Amino acid sequence: MAQTNKVPVAVPPDGGWGWMIVAGCFIVTICTRAVTRCISIFFVEFQMHFAQDYSKTAWIHSLVDCTTMLCAPLGSFIGNRLSCRFAVILGGFMASTGLILSSFATSLENLYLSLGVLTGIGFALCYTPAIAMVGKYFCKRKSLAYGVAMSGSGIGTFILAPVVQHLIELYSWRGALLLLGGFVANLCVCGALMRPITLKEEQLSGVLSVNEENTYNKQQNNLNSKSACKPGQPIRTDCLNRCVFFQSLQEYSFFLMPDFMVLAVSILFLAYGCSVPFVYLVPYALNVGVSHQNSAFLMSILGVIGIVGNITFGWLTDRRCLKKYRYFCFLVAVGMDGLCCLLIPTLQSFPLLVPFSVLYGYFDGAYVALLPVVTSDIVGTQYLSSALGVVFFLHAIPYLISPPIAGWLVDRTGTYTAAFMLSGFSMIFSSVLLVCAALIKKCFRTRSGSYSTNSDPKLQIWTNTGETEYSVAADQEPKPV
Repeated sequence: MAQTNKVPVAVPPDGGWGWMIVAGCFIVTICTRAVTRCISIFFVEFQMHFAQDYSKTAWIHSLVDCTTMLCAPLGSFIGNRLSCRFAVILGGFMASTGLILSSFATSLENLYLSLGVLTGIGFALCYTPAIAMVGKYFCKRKSLAYGVAMSGSGIGTFILAPVVQHLIELYSWRGALLLLGGFVANLCVCGALMRPITLKEEQLSGVLSVNEENTYNKQQNNLNSKSACKPGQPIRTDCLNRCVFFQSLQEYSFFLMPDFMVLAVSILFLAYGCSVPFVYLVPYALNVGVSHQNSAFLMSILGVIGIVGNITFGWLTDRRCLKKYRYFCFLVAVGMDGLCCLLIPTLQSFPLLVPFSVLYGYFDGAYVALLPVVTSDIVGTQYLSSALGVVFFLHAIPYLISPPIAGWLVDRTGTYTAAFMLSGFSMIFSSVLLVCAALIKKCFRTRSGSYSTNSDPKLQIWTNTGETEYSVAADQEPKPV
């Protein structure tokens, strides 16, 4: 097999072709996350056309979000083993095909498969590899780069929400889905921009691509010393498979990091809460008497203010004074989104819903931009692609169950109050969990620091890779036994 064109570099370039990667990721977020958000505009159309209740219709949006996040590790795997370019192009083709087939659906079940599953898998293959590529090209300006790249979700929502509503009025929901399928095909173009790059730390970490695995066939001495394969044997499949197996395990060694596990648990509650407003804001606005155009405009406000949150939080957290507080900026943004959701039931007119859209959109854009940055700070660049796959995978089940649960609450209670309250408390709990974890970690650091201060200053503790500890007196020669 031919060798890859990846060129090892010492550090991320922080510019150059990296800005083309940011542009490609920007378009990817428009075609994936913004289009997913705009599916809520079809909610009433689907419900009226197929004569179904809230909970059954909500499964369409749930399946798109769930499949996108559930298959995120698949996107990471294809991006790591083949290339991000291949993953994004393949995903773009699948997503476009799913939307086009959805325009011919004759039942909700057809939409579950074409729009929910096929399009969702296509989005998954595009989203994670594109985001991981930005982290490989940037280090010093990583937050700003992610802020610009992730702002595609907000800009796309701002532009697409009224456009989709207009397309529905002109061509019905079928024509609108058909045109969206053609628009999403631009993901294939974005995939062509994903030029591969290999950092020195990735080479040292041992994360291999398919082409790099073939070099193990030439390293017979290392393989022979650690396996049962003998020199001269024509078939070395067992040795190669064993080596690849251990390399795959190493890719997910970040599961042993306590900070990542806390983040993972908090994401489960965050993901449950954040999807409900995007699904039910438009139906709620229509229910309280807001017009169709103004209801769609609320989604546009969410999108455009999300852009401000993406870029401003990205720029601010790259400043030297705030760089070490990225984690706390993230949890503040999540907590504020939760508080906004608790206030929705009290807002029953368009002028009152506009401030909600502004505040919720801003803090939603803030935490969306900081999520990959915080993940990178915890696990490091070499594990970023695999870690992002897991992070987005954890969004899957909450994204799947939250809209139907909210729809069931609306059907049972006749109001949206319980649905939005549960969403808000879920996000607040996610933020509180991160705060508690940070306080516990600080207490442990304080205790270990006081222990070191009270110990003998002449005693130094040397730790050899975290496995063996040696105690050596600094000013004494070792005495013979």
